[in-house]
Formats: sequence, structure tokens, C-alpha cells
Amino acid sequence: MTKLFSPLKIKGITLKNRIGVSPMCQYTSIDGFANQWHLVHLGSRAVGGASLIIAEATAVSPEGRISPKDLGIWKDEHIEKLSEITAFIKENGSVAGIQLAHSGRKGSTMAPTEGYGTVSIESGGWNPVAPSPLPYSENYPQPIELSVEGIKKVVDDFKTAAKRALQSGFEIIEIHASHGYLLHQFLSPLSNQRKDDYGGSFENRIRLLLEVVNAVKSELPEESPLFVRIPATDWVNGGWETNDAIRLTSILKNEGVDVVDVTTGGLSHEQKIPVGPGYQTPFASKIKKETGMLTATVGMITNAAQAEYILVNEDADIILLAREFLRNPYFPLTAASELGEDISWPAQYNRAKL
Repeated sequence: MTKLFSPLKIKGITLKNRIGVSPMCQYTSIDGFANQWHLVHLGSRAVGGASLIIAEATAVSPEGRISPKDLGIWKDEHIEKLSEITAFIKENGSVAGIQLAHSGRKGSTMAPTEGYGTVSIESGGWNPVAPSPLPYSENYPQPIELSVEGIKKVVDDFKTAAKRALQSGFEIIEIHASHGYLLHQFLSPLSNQRKDDYGGSFENRIRLLLEVVNAVKSELPEESPLFVRIPATDWVNGGWETNDAIRLTSILKNEGVDVVDVTTGGLSHEQKIPVGPGYQTPFASKIKKETGMLTATVGMITNAAQAEYILVNEDADIILLAREFLRNPYFPLTAASELGEDISWPAQYNRAKL
């Protein structure tokens, strides 16, 4: 059996293969509600054979959205449609995961499908919050510095969102602490210039993330895995670096986190990223080998041979695909054929099996 199609057991969950759908914002919601687009978008990837389907960055509060069209989980009314989606995913042999997120200073911006720029309060926007009152760039809104009371609300919002996620049928929760969103903003000295217990030293800058981890964990049953998406570098001098990520991962492992989903960038518009095939995988590899933590990797992974090589080389344990799944919802089915694996197809599609 190839490594790509070998199962992976994480706590009480077994992934049937190592191929997962990375969270991808769809900017298709009204007031945070999932709809038929989300059902088809996520459900078709389950039909296509992915073992893990992680729903897009899902806001834990209205002010935690990136845009007014983001998916949300800040009220009980959101649960009904999400439950329909997770039921379909499970019926088709995949595990449903959700990425809980807060945009911080990158919030109240237009959905990319509609343009770029700030959304005014008059047009349905809001005042974004951040560790420090530093905008992401001149085209982004000026954030309000979070008070200690505001920080406590963020922790409570993640905790309540985790509870709703479980009620919605999600079996894996991922905390989004990368891509320049709120938890990443606290991690990086470029965006966090606080002078209190949440700023300054490494220990202080990771404090909020650890509080969120423990709040979410308090809602999770023993069998439910917890993922954290972490940044491996800001790609800017003086920012968050790989050694910081290794140090953080060791702490997260001791706190009971099961998988780190390793990505890079998004914190500063000054970043210079050398994008290329598998460009983020070396970071996942280094973190995995330094800490022994299970890792997921993502970023310009586009074919079966490339994914198999990453796993055989023990650079990561899970392959998450984003753009390739947009191009081909049935990537696992075609990848199995390319690697000579005989995997089960949906009964409705058997007559077309490669």
C-alpha cells in the first residue's frame, strides 16, 4: 500500500487516507449562515474520496469575520445547516473538520469576489480589533487595541464556537493561528507591541493562543482530535521565525494538541514569499523532525507522486490540498489510479472507475 492511501488514527478518529481538504474561504454566506453552496462544495470532496474535509475559516464572532460574507458559528441558528453538511460528509466516508477563526485587524474588508478595500460601518462593516492599533496596510481599517476584557471575550467565543461545532457534527476542530489573523497577530512581534501580559516576550505573545487551546479542549471529548494551524515564518525580518514555531509546537504538544497544520505568511504586506511546488513543506518537515508532532502540510501540492514523496520522506503526516481540490474535487480517486491503488469509489460512480 502506498503511504498516501494508508490510514491514520488520531485519538478516536481514523482517516482512511492521508488526503485532506484544506480550509478555503468561499465568501458565500449571509449573516454567517452556511447554504447549499457549502453543502455541494464540501460534500463533493467527500464523494471524491478525501479522508478529511475541513470547512473554511469560520468566524467565532461577527467581528471575527474577514468579510461580511464569511461563514460563522457565533449563534445557535448556524448549527442546523452545518449539521446537514457534516451528515453528508460522514455518510460518504469522510471526517468533517472545521477551522475556527478570528480575523483581527484583517477584518471588515470586502470579499475578494466583490473587490478590495474596507467595508464601512454604514455598509455593514465593523471596527476590527487587534493586539495593537496597527493596520495590516494603508488599505486596511485601523484596528482597536483589545482590552484584557476583550481578550477574555475572544477566548470565550472560541470555547462557545467549539461547543457549537460539536453539536453540528464536526469530529475534528482546527484553531486558526496563522495567515495573519488575530491569534497570529498576537504571536508576531511585528503586529504585537503590547506592554502587558499578552505582549513582549515569547511567553506573553503565545499566551492568548494557549488560553484558546485550553478553552477549546475543555469542550472536546477525549476521542476528538485538536489541530492548530500555525505560522512557520512571517517571511519578514524581525517577525515570527521557524525556531519560534518549533518552540511553540513543543508547547502545544504538551498541552494536548494532536496535529499542527503548518503554513507561512499573511502577517505583513512586506512579505516576500518564494512560491513554488511544495514551498511550505520544508517547514512542516523541520517542525515534525524537531518535535515529533504529527504535521499537516499544504501549499502548491498538485499531484499524487509529489504527495506520496512527502509522506515517504516523512516530511509530514497529512497532505492538505486547496487549489488542486478546486480544480479537481475527485483528486483522491484519480491519484489512486496514478499510484496503482484500488480504492472504493461511490457506488453511483463505479461504472466510471479508472
